[in-house]
Amino acid sequence: MRKKVLITGGSRGIGEAAARVLAGEGYDLFLVCRNSEEKIKRLADELEQSYGICCQTAICDVSDAAQVETMLRQAGEIHVLINNAAISYVGLLTDMTLERWHQVMNTNLNSLFYLCRLVVPQMVRRREGKIINVSSVWGNVGASMEVAYSTTKGGVNSFTRALARELAPSNVQVNAVAFGVIDTDMNVCFSKEDMEALREEIPADRIGTAMEAGEMIRQIINAPSYMTGQIITMDGGWM
Repeated sequence: MRKKVLITGGSRGIGEAAARVLAGEGYDLFLVCRNSEEKIKRLADELEQSYGICCQTAICDVSDAAQVETMLRQAGEIHVLINNAAISYVGLLTDMTLERWHQVMNTNLNSLFYLCRLVVPQMVRRREGKIINVSSVWGNVGASMEVAYSTTKGGVNSFTRALARELAPSNVQVNAVAFGVIDTDMNVCFSKEDMEALREEIPADRIGTAMEAGEMIRQIINAPSYMTGQIITMDGGWM
């Protein structure tokens, strides 16, 4: 029986890239997104035809605990959980509404709790499982004008370390990747000039690609089981 990977935010960006890389590895997939139903179904059909795997999809707002519970009943056994779904807010903290603050917190951080508390028991029962949380360099150092996003990613890092210690005796590994600037739709709020200025700050002299991010996630999944509780930074030498 092939192992199944659940990816949140699976219709685009890093989530889509991870799906493509892992389909090539022979994993069955369960791809989750909030509202891009047509796009995620097209991706699933493409991956099934190209790699001969089973690729299920679900529309779910991972910021909603009840929706997550319903979705996971559909998903069944999960061997690898990739918590990738995230949203951002760029602007002054004092201009941010309470509603937007809670939306960022629920999507980026609370969703990890909603998913892990239901997936972890089956991993513990099998004494096998991998959880990979997609973080950011802003979770390590913080970013001006992105206080909420930075706060959630710092929380993701702490969540990762703590849960890894909790699950290590059960042979379940929990790690995170703190990505730098990756070429995804999350950057559409920045101008061409802003992105060029960012590029000039990066020693590698370029923006990372989503497929590179997906490949890093694959490598973490395939890492020795002794690697757990790590926040791996991939940012072209930026931070």
